[in-house]
Amino acid sequence: MTSTTAAHAADLVAALLFILSLAGLSQHRTSRAGVVYGIAGMALALVATIVVASRSISAGAVALIVLAMAGGGAIGLWRARRVEMTQMPELIAVLHSFVGLAAVLIGWNSYLEVEAHGSGPAHIAAELVRIHHAEVFIGIFIGAVTFTGSIVAFLKLSARIASRPLVLPGKNALNVGALLAFAALTVWFTVSPNLGLMIAVTVLALALGWHLVASIGGGDMPVVVSMLNSYSGWAAAAAGFLLNNNLLIVTGALVGSSGAYLSYIMCKAMNRSFLSVIAGGFGIEAPSGASEEEGEHREIRAQEAAQLLTEARSVVITPGYGMAVAQAQHPVAELTRRLRERGVEVRFGVHPVAGRLPGHMNVLLAEAKVPYDIVLEMDEINDDLAGTSVVLVIGANDTVNPAAAEDPASPIAGMPVLRVWEAEQVIVFKRSMASGYAGVQNPLFFRENSSMLFGDAKESVEGILRALDADSPRTPPAPAARQATTAGR
Repeated sequence: MTSTTAAHAADLVAALLFILSLAGLSQHRTSRAGVVYGIAGMALALVATIVVASRSISAGAVALIVLAMAGGGAIGLWRARRVEMTQMPELIAVLHSFVGLAAVLIGWNSYLEVEAHGSGPAHIAAELVRIHHAEVFIGIFIGAVTFTGSIVAFLKLSARIASRPLVLPGKNALNVGALLAFAALTVWFTVSPNLGLMIAVTVLALALGWHLVASIGGGDMPVVVSMLNSYSGWAAAAAGFLLNNNLLIVTGALVGSSGAYLSYIMCKAMNRSFLSVIAGGFGIEAPSGASEEEGEHREIRAQEAAQLLTEARSVVITPGYGMAVAQAQHPVAELTRRLRERGVEVRFGVHPVAGRLPGHMNVLLAEAKVPYDIVLEMDEINDDLAGTSVVLVIGANDTVNPAAAEDPASPIAGMPVLRVWEAEQVIVFKRSMASGYAGVQNPLFFRENSSMLFGDAKESVEGILRALDADSPRTPPAPAARQATTAGR
């Protein structure tokens, strides 16, 4: 068996390992095995690539490749050990941007090393030269859109820029015009490749990627992250065609197709138009500018909350990003255990995109050893909320907003939410009355059956635990006076 044949066999095994990795990551119980399969597949792919490359490049070049791998691996290990669970969405967005940038650089390298130094690439048949031109152009376009789109997603997810959608005059026309311009430039470049067209498509794609994601609001950002994952996969596949690397083509197609399908499932779950979201909120115009709701909220203390919980028949906990930020999952798990010991039925209701990333809350609860069988999806718990004694909304906001179901003018109108307001009592754990990530005020805060427990979520839950231990009196103290508030105060 020659080294080339062995490398092709290794590519096939690596592709199978990647498929097994995706299958393993689909369930909590097999996720560790899925990660191991993915690591093994990538290690095998890297070794195979070096073996093939060593036959046509110098030993010094091979040493540079190994050095780059070691440096990248060290940085990746460092970031993986330091990153918080709350930073995972933005970290994923940054990783997508790297893939997009790599695709752009590969496309430019292919043009400069092949097209710019002769009438056509010597290793490509004459009838395939124009196909190669199209591969270069399309690969650069997909990669550049992925790069700037991922950067904007990172900035939004990390709150470095506002999460509200950017609505430029004629934004839909701008997006459609950019796509039509890309199609025309692709035909032109295929017939007559030149440096000016390369620069033009790169600038056009960078601008389009920025505008597409900037035009999407915070409520749809989880779908955007998933879609950028798909874009990065197709960018990798395009790079695979340019490099004549079958494994990169297969891997890119796996990532691209699975990311697109996940985005479609999420759009269906959130009652969003798949095409509208991936097209930068196509068809969504500027909001009417209606005034944000004002009202009175009722504050509650940890001792009062503990009293309500001990008297409850059933409790549902709906976690959100705020719980992750406060690292409150372990006290929440302890509160769950204490209440169940007292005979209170406790369950969790998890929204599909709670935590800005699908599965984010499930991972945190599993880390805290919350039993799988009491963690339910939104569709499984929603019909039971009307018969629930107390709902604890811990760090969630947009996923429990009644405006999605009751206000057709709301930016999140039509998005399925947890109907927590139907319960007998709702306790909302928040630091302030500020609106959520989507920038939409939540009328839940002003409902008659809702109370606000202000402060750090972890400290608030720990306060309830102390109150449960202290044999608090059966007669609850008088509730705090109602306080008038306005949105964002």
